[in-house]
Amino acid sequence: MRKIVAITAADAANGFACCGAVQQAVAPGEATQVLTRLLADPDSGVVILDERLVAEVGEERLRAIEQRWPGVLVILPAPVAGALEEDYAARLIRRAVGYHVRVRL
Repeated sequence: MRKIVAITAADAANGFACCGAVQQAVAPGEATQVLTRLLADPDSGVVILDERLVAEVGEERLRAIEQRWPGVLVILPAPVAGALEEDYAARLIRRAVGYHVRVRL
């Protein structure tokens, strides 16, 4: 059975174990290396990436991964309410539609 793996910042350690997912808490600068290793692992079926680590990996690279990796890559919104939720929704729409859309909540 393929596993669900969450890559999070170190301050979110141990939050996914209760739902059966494996968690990799990474220090700054380690996200790309850990993501690459998990994508190469044939047992990884779903990889969840903390939104705070997206800038480190790069949105272009994430788009390329989504197109060619057979598993599912999910960007998990940062655990902070407010403007980041709107930014996340706008980024999802921009990725789906191809251009920036202003969202009013």
